[in-house]
Amino acid sequence: MDAGSRSISSQKSRAAAAPRPPLQEAGSRPYMPPLNSGSRNPSAKCYGDRFIPDRSAMDMDMAHYLLTEPRKDKENAAASPSKEAYRRLLAEKLLNNRTRILAFRNKPPEPENITDANTASSYHAKPAKQRRHIPQSAERTLDAPELVDDYYLNLLDWGSNNVLSIALGDTVYLWDASSGSTSELVSVDEDSGPISSVSWAPDGRHIAVGLNSSDVQLWDTSSNRLLRTLRGVHEARVGSLAWNNSILTTGSMDGKIVNNDVRIRNHVVQTYKGHSQEVCGLKWSGSGQQLASGGNDNLLHIWDVSMASSMPSAGRNQWLHRLDDHTAAVKALAWCPFQSNLLATGGGGSDRCIKFWNTHTGACLNSVDTGSQVCSLLWNKNERELLSSHGFTQNQLTLWKYPSMVKMAELTGHTSRVLFMAQSPDGCTVASAAADETLRFWNVFGNPEAPKPAAKASHTGMFNSFNHIR
Repeated sequence: MDAGSRSISSQKSRAAAAPRPPLQEAGSRPYMPPLNSGSRNPSAKCYGDRFIPDRSAMDMDMAHYLLTEPRKDKENAAASPSKEAYRRLLAEKLLNNRTRILAFRNKPPEPENITDANTASSYHAKPAKQRRHIPQSAERTLDAPELVDDYYLNLLDWGSNNVLSIALGDTVYLWDASSGSTSELVSVDEDSGPISSVSWAPDGRHIAVGLNSSDVQLWDTSSNRLLRTLRGVHEARVGSLAWNNSILTTGSMDGKIVNNDVRIRNHVVQTYKGHSQEVCGLKWSGSGQQLASGGNDNLLHIWDVSMASSMPSAGRNQWLHRLDDHTAAVKALAWCPFQSNLLATGGGGSDRCIKFWNTHTGACLNSVDTGSQVCSLLWNKNERELLSSHGFTQNQLTLWKYPSMVKMAELTGHTSRVLFMAQSPDGCTVASAAADETLRFWNVFGNPEAPKPAAKASHTGMFNSFNHIR
C-alpha cells in the first residue's frame, strides 16, 4: 500500500474513533459563560465585563449630596410647600441639572470612512509574486532504445501540433502529447541510416528527416506519405536542420550549409561555406533575418539574409560575424524570445561555457563556465530564464536566471549525458533525451500567463505544390 493510501486510511480511522458531537458547528469550541454575567444563556448579549469610571470627570461633593438627598426627603416629608420649592430651586442652581453620580467615558466613535479607506488600500495593494515551484523529478519517463549516442546529431523535436518526433536508430517515431499514443513514421534501410536529424516544419504537419547517406526526406505526417527526397545537396551525413517558413536549411559533415526552398523543383537557393568541419548546430532567429551555425571546428557564424547571394554558383556567401571564442564544438544554440539580437551558445567538453552574444555587433556579452559539456539550450518563453542540458559528471538539466545567471534548479535523473532537448508548443514542458536511452518530460517552465491560439493561416500553402513538382 502506498503512502497516500495509508494517509487516507489513517484519517478514516481517526474520524471513526472520534465522531463529532451533534448540534455543533464543525471546528467550534465549547461555550464558556462570561465572568461578569450570572446568566448561563449563550444567546444572551454581553457588552463587556465591567466599567472603569473616569475620576477626572467626578465631583465627590456632588455625589455625596445626591446619595444623601433621598434620605432627607423622607425625613422632611412634612415640610411646607415653600421649603420644597426653595429646595428644588437651590438644586437647579447648584447641580446645574447634573443627575449622574459617576461619569463614564464612552468609546470614541469610529470614523465613518474607515471601511472605505481599508477597502481602497487593499484594492491598490499589489499582491506579492509567489515563487514558482519547480518539480525536481520528471513527470514522465519513456524508453528510447537504440538512441544514437552522438553529440553532433539532432534527433529530437516537438512540433506546433503537440507531436514529438524522435529518431531511434533507423526509425522515426511520433509521440502525440495530447493522447499519449505512439506511431512509427518511417524506417530506412541500413544503407541510408541511421537517421541523423529530424525537424518539424512550422505547420506542425510536415517533417524533414536527415540521413547518414546525405539525403534529406520530407514527410507528410497526416498521411504518412513521403513527399520528396532532396539528393545531391551534401556529400556526407546531414546532422542539423532548421526551418525558416518554406526554406529548409541543412547542415552537414561536409561543412556546407544549404538553403532549400521546398516549394520548387530546383530547391537549392543559397549555400553558406564557413565551417571546415561538421555543422552540428543550426538555428534561425525569430524574425527569420539571421541564421546561427555552430561547428566541430569550434566556430560560431552569424549569417544575415540581406547578405546572401541568390546564385549558388557564386559559391561562398559572406558571414556577418565569425566568432571563435569557444574552445570546443558549438552545438547548443538558442535565440532569445524577448530580445531579437540576443543569442546563447554552449560549448563542448573542453569548453563547458555558455556565452551570450549581441548578433548585431558580434560582441560577447557574458560567459559562464558550467563545469560540464553543454549539449542543448532552451529559453523560457514566459520568464527570463535559460535551461541547459549537460554531460559528465552529473548529466543534469540546469535552470538559470537571466541575466544574473544564478542557478534556480538542477534537475537530475538521467544516468548519461543529456544530448537533446525539445520544448512543448505552450512553452511549459521540456522533453530531454539522453544516452541512457530514456526520454523524460519536465514541467520546468511553469504555466503560460496567456495562452495564444496557434496561427494556421500562415502555413497552409507551404507544401501545396508538391503534387505539381516536375
